[in-house]
Amino acid sequence: MSINTHELTGAKARIFKALGHPTRLYIVETLADGEKCVCEFVDAVGADFSTISKHLSVLKEAGIIEDEKRGLQVFYRLRVPCIMNFMGCINEVIKINLEKQLTLFKQQKRETKK
Repeated sequence: MSINTHELTGAKARIFKALGHPTRLYIVETLADGEKCVCEFVDAVGADFSTISKHLSVLKEAGIIEDEKRGLQVFYRLRVPCIMNFMGCINEVIKINLEKQLTLFKQQKRETKK
């Protein structure tokens, strides 16, 4: 693997790692509907400002979101809305996995009846 390929792979892994927490995934999916302030996430998630700020910081550092300060509030938005295409792909993987599990469950159920 070349140095450039290794660096690019590492950059991709950092993005996956940033998305690798349920709260951060929730934030990203929520931002697909438009920008939000920190207080909206605090209320929705039920976590304190400090915790939400840490999650937002991880997403911002990964380049997934950006912020804009307006007065005393900070608003966040997706930096690259195309990330939602990836979320659609993830949903498809979940669907396929569930269908496979359901098929296996039905087969096992039929075999137990014999």
